[in-house]
Amino acid sequence: MIIRLEEAADAEAICHITQQAFDGAAHSSGTEGAIIDGLRAAGTLTLSLVAEKDGEIVGHVAFSPVTVDGRDVGWFGLGPISVKPGFQRSGTGGRLIREGLARLRSDGAKGCVVLGDPGYYHRFGFETDPAMTFEGVPPEYFMVLPFIGSRPTGQVTYQPAFYLT
Repeated sequence: MIIRLEEAADAEAICHITQQAFDGAAHSSGTEGAIIDGLRAAGTLTLSLVAEKDGEIVGHVAFSPVTVDGRDVGWFGLGPISVKPGFQRSGTGGRLIREGLARLRSDGAKGCVVLGDPGYYHRFGFETDPAMTFEGVPPEYFMVLPFIGSRPTGQVTYQPAFYLT
């Protein structure tokens, strides 16, 4: 399996895999594919990686800038992340996340946030921090991973594509 940057020809496969991965998930809004398309259209899909096995895209992870109290502080949001059914629970998602975080760090990002299952994301170093919040979710599901510098404090806001209904 290889992890590589998204190419223009990958957009349809990414949307399809994302919809498959989130289909029927209790926590899904059903808009995850549209979020990625919206980030791409707005030019805010900062890092988009795919996992490819035998020439087939089997996973995807997106990273986009977030603001804290309306300020750009050099932090990014992880997600959506998706792995094609049949390849889930095989380490594909973890490889995508690790590679994405490493690339963000090497590109000078100051940190990353994620909204998700603490049991899963703690293994990558994410932790809750009451000084950084995301409105409308239980605080244990919103986690941060600082890379360099001090942690900002305040309300985190994702890109507008995340608020589509």
